Amino acid sequence: MTVACTSAQAQDGNTPRGVIELFTSQGCSSCPPADRAFERLAQMSDVVALAYHVDYWNYIGWNDTLATPENTGRQYAYARSLGRSGVYTPQAILNGRDHLKGTDADEVTLKLDRMRREGYGLSVPVSATRKNDELTITVGHGRGKADVVIVYFRRKEVVDVLKGENIGKEVAYWNSVTDVQTVGMWDGSELHLVLPAKVMAKDGNDGCAVLLQTSSAKGEPSAILGATMIIGKDGA
Repeated sequence: MTVACTSAQAQDGNTPRGVIELFTSQGCSSCPPADRAFERLAQMSDVVALAYHVDYWNYIGWNDTLATPENTGRQYAYARSLGRSGVYTPQAILNGRDHLKGTDADEVTLKLDRMRREGYGLSVPVSATRKNDELTITVGHGRGKADVVIVYFRRKEVVDVLKGENIGKEVAYWNSVTDVQTVGMWDGSELHLVLPAKVMAKDGNDGCAVLLQTSSAKGEPSAILGATMIIGKDGA
């Protein structure tokens, strides 16, 4: 079901605690505990939580219904940015800066809080609102340069896994990413962008996140400086 984005996740206007990007797969036997932990994170009002389904476990016998090659590519790009030789699931990337196994929601939030205290949290205000046929994004003042990235997602999908390592399991997947698009560049000055809101209707999307994200010297995704999320009225 397609639902228009109408309300900010961070309702009080405060900077979110942080961004978690979970790389998961319906074909990975280690992932269901992380998917359950992620459900809790996705429902927190002060966390921007995004789930990227990867396709490299499809060979086991079940093609992940939410996976895309682009999601897999983003995980490998993070590996290069973080100086790692490989990837794994379930992997949680925090603020584009660090990673851990994404099976414990409390561990994730504690790590985000520690990163914020140590100066590796979100420091640039970002807001997004939808009115009529326009999606307006505002990025505040700060230091450095970064891309303005929109991540579209489906709020909740329940999947019956019929083959592979998770055969017979019914799993609820939250905030499953369908597309990632760079829509602007930020140079430290306040920035306003207006986009057509109709892009939200693609691929059954009912939510989006806006990330202010830096890049490594080779162009891989790196530190996230600011973020916000908007979901539809029915995306409880």
